[in-house]
Amino acid sequence: MISNLAYGHPDAKLGENVTVEPFAYIAGDVVIGDDCWIGPGAVVLDGARMGKGCKIHTSAVIAGVPQDLKFKGEYTTVEMGDYNTVRESATINRGTAAKGKTVEGSNNLIMAYAHVAHDCEVGSNCVIVNNVSLAGEVEVGDWAIIGGHAAVHQFVRIGEHAMIGGGTLLTKDVPPYVKVARYPATFVGANFLGLRRRGFTPEQIGTVQDMFRIIFQEGRLYGKACDLVMEQFPQSRERDLVVEFIRSSKRGIIKPFNPN
Repeated sequence: MISNLAYGHPDAKLGENVTVEPFAYIAGDVVIGDDCWIGPGAVVLDGARMGKGCKIHTSAVIAGVPQDLKFKGEYTTVEMGDYNTVRESATINRGTAAKGKTVEGSNNLIMAYAHVAHDCEVGSNCVIVNNVSLAGEVEVGDWAIIGGHAAVHQFVRIGEHAMIGGGTLLTKDVPPYVKVARYPATFVGANFLGLRRRGFTPEQIGTVQDMFRIIFQEGRLYGKACDLVMEQFPQSRERDLVVEFIRSSKRGIIKPFNPN
């Protein structure tokens, strides 16, 4: 159903059972999958590619022009998976020549007034809470949660199942399974509650906590700590994911645990 009070460009490609509420705007170079809902006053601009079952709420803007002075009008896109919810006044900008697209997986919740900048890559099952700002080319792994009013610097990577505390100013990479808070951003523990909710076994969670004790709590340089983890722990996805993430970091890793 497309309201008579909405604008939909005739070239836009809409799937089956799409609802477009009054005063929504849909540009021409747009693809919207089946069963999507475009709320009143929502704006879907050229370059938007949306999977099925997505919900775009009032005043949200999908595929806005990048807020990047290097952008010269090149053709770029926003590519969203299925069943994403973008709440009121949130914005997702399309890519630049750097990557050509901004990517969002499936089953994500982008809360009100959050901003996902150009060329970001957001995984699936993530929660980006109210007023979070992701700068350009940020990478967010699956199942990550970013607390309200957090600001993430350009090029930062956030590993899967990480939990970022509200109000955090994040300028360094956050490995998978980590909880981070304070300023400057500091390791505060393993995200054991999130892992438990997502079906990780007690043994897997124990392994993560033991690894983090070596990496973040015993005062070693991260490179040396990773070597020790590789020596002391048998091969597992958790071990390899954490070590590879830390070793491949270009911006550096968040600060270790500080009891003060």
